[in-house]
Amino acid sequence: FHKTPGLKKIVRRTLFFAFLVAPLLQLKAAHIIGGEITYQCLGFTNNNPASNSRDYRFTMRIYRDCQGGGAGFDSAPNGAFTATVTIFLGASNIPFQTLSLAAPTSVPLDPNPGNPCLVVPSNVCVQEGVYVFPVISLPISTESYYISYQRCCRNNTISNILNPGGSGATYTMELTPAAQLVGNSSPSFNSYPPIVLCAGQPFSASQAATDIDGDQLVYELCSPLLGGGLNFNNPLALNGLAPNPDNPPPYNGVNFLAPAYTAQNPLGASANLHIGTYTGIMTGMPTVQGQFVVGICVSEYRNGVLLSTVKRDFQFNVSVCSPTVVADVAEDSLANQVFLFNRCGDTQLSFVNQSYQAQFIEEFQWEFDVNGGIDIVNTWNASYTFPGVGRYTGRLVLNPGVANCGDTATLVINIFPSISADFAFDYDTCRASLVQFTDLSSTGAPAIAKWDWDFGDNSQSASENPQHLYADPGARVVTLNVSDVNQCSATASKEVRYFPVPSLLIVSPSETESCAPAEVYFNNLSSPIDNTYEIQWDFGDGGSSEAISPTHTFNQAGIYDVKLSVTSTIGCTTDTVFQKLVTVTPAPIADFSFSPQELDYFNPTVQFTDESVDAWRWYWDFGPGQWSVLRNPAYTYPDTGLHPVRLVVTHISGCQDSITRFVDIKPVNTYHLPNAFTPNDDSVNDLFKGEGFLPGFKSFSMRIWNRWGEMIFETNSPEGGWNGRKNNTGSLAPPGVYVVEVHITGPRGEKEARKGFVTLIR
Repeated sequence: FHKTPGLKKIVRRTLFFAFLVAPLLQLKAAHIIGGEITYQCLGFTNNNPASNSRDYRFTMRIYRDCQGGGAGFDSAPNGAFTATVTIFLGASNIPFQTLSLAAPTSVPLDPNPGNPCLVVPSNVCVQEGVYVFPVISLPISTESYYISYQRCCRNNTISNILNPGGSGATYTMELTPAAQLVGNSSPSFNSYPPIVLCAGQPFSASQAATDIDGDQLVYELCSPLLGGGLNFNNPLALNGLAPNPDNPPPYNGVNFLAPAYTAQNPLGASANLHIGTYTGIMTGMPTVQGQFVVGICVSEYRNGVLLSTVKRDFQFNVSVCSPTVVADVAEDSLANQVFLFNRCGDTQLSFVNQSYQAQFIEEFQWEFDVNGGIDIVNTWNASYTFPGVGRYTGRLVLNPGVANCGDTATLVINIFPSISADFAFDYDTCRASLVQFTDLSSTGAPAIAKWDWDFGDNSQSASENPQHLYADPGARVVTLNVSDVNQCSATASKEVRYFPVPSLLIVSPSETESCAPAEVYFNNLSSPIDNTYEIQWDFGDGGSSEAISPTHTFNQAGIYDVKLSVTSTIGCTTDTVFQKLVTVTPAPIADFSFSPQELDYFNPTVQFTDESVDAWRWYWDFGPGQWSVLRNPAYTYPDTGLHPVRLVVTHISGCQDSITRFVDIKPVNTYHLPNAFTPNDDSVNDLFKGEGFLPGFKSFSMRIWNRWGEMIFETNSPEGGWNGRKNNTGSLAPPGVYVVEVHITGPRGEKEARKGFVTLIR
């Protein structure tokens, strides 16, 4: 890399080259990454102009990637392929001459010839092979000679052409009739192209050539040529990889991945790659990482006549380069390594050096521009005292005087006048009122521009002299932060002890009129009050409390005055009597009786008699959907059972009382047995069974025995009867007297047994 006015940042920094080794150097069978052919005219053959022939020495330079296991340079007879060069004359496809070249002289190239501080990893390797042809005698012709060498293949990882792994290269030189006639020698490039380019950073590299004849040289970007590989002849044939003989012209250019890449924009349009037409200086700024094939042509003209063109085919490697030496300072960064230091009233500053990479930093110095001179500090971290208020500049210089390997940070120091914060406050200590805050801050700047108040209760203000009302008492730290027009700031804090008594005592009782016993909650809405205050309640019935918001029960009817007294932590007192605040009225007493006391299924009507005290209204609840508002109602129950009866009475004041009693309607069972029956099938008194009313009975059994103690009939149903036969199916029972026994379990589990005699008459 070469220093140009537009590349200041590059020469000020040491760069570290970061390669993604695997994708960039995966060569497989590929190895050639560029080359060119030049020639020198040695004069007439045998120094005899009459020979009409001239001697030439051709030189071919081939560049190969020496990492990744690629094939070596071709040579005869020991190379993997013979290095075959073919000479064609004019448009003839028949080789004019074929040469087999011996092994080249090969040397590794410096991957970083332009920037001594670009650190390139050891796995980046490019090798140059120089083939010097034997002297060749060529008759002067009116047609061009074409000297060509073809070889497959390019790296698979090339980014800007189609099918790079199957695309070979053609390196050729045209010896024009005009060049033959005057015995011209071609120009030769002075240096090889840059191997490593940094993405996102501009570069400048000379691709200038020298012409021993002093002809005019013109430079341009041009297309590299295809030759050898899968796109020639039989892809699987040996001569497809290293053609022998080489294929005749014309030759096609590589297939760029247009429109993103072309011969004139081989790194992409955004790279703005350019080569000076008459200088050969190549400039640009690649933006995309990868490997790119680039063609450079230098043409020579004599008296306006084109004599020859040297075409250089090369592969550029573009990757991320990061600064290795960077000047950095611990302070606010403005941009482009400019660091700002603002100090208010403090003339002694400490500067912290955060520069990196330390292993590449050999020298460093701080420079401060003060009073027209430069003061230098040579410690890693610097401390410097400035003469007073003002604006100063300085620098941190890394590796000063070392070409292309240093970096500089610019310092801007503003020493502003000092600023101090202060304030006062005033308020009535015994009455809740606004606190007046007054700013007493000062600054050497023209004015204070900003006030930030924090009152210690999550409230703020931006006023110069604010007022604030605290909702609650307490000792709070108030903080004022002030800033002047230079953005210098200062802070002051003071404790404000705010313990006034409320200017107005406010109480909200949950009830103002109620019946005894009346439970009332007194919500104390007075402010400011907290639990550090002394609170005294007098409820007017002999009761008291010290709670802020108490609950009190009034057991007796009456009208009560309530007194509240509040004393603050610093001894301020206020009190108030709330006249006739609570009215307590007598409560009614609900009671009743009913008759008759003994009730059953046949007698379900009840007469209720009110016996309440101070009742004004009555409400009777006999069960779901059954009620009455009469004072002494009667009610007939539709069913047996234990029934609740609730009476709610209301006092004229609206107070209520209630009582619940139970009315028992008992079930009644009636059952009797006849003493004779005549089972003679005349349909009159043929069946013996009992008669009665058994609502809700749980169990029933009837058994009949003859006079010898034999049970001749049994049933569990009140509807079952004896027809005078044994078990109602056997032989006729003789006339006579039989024993009957009946057992009944009533609906409430009561047991009843009946015994008797029945006479069977036939």
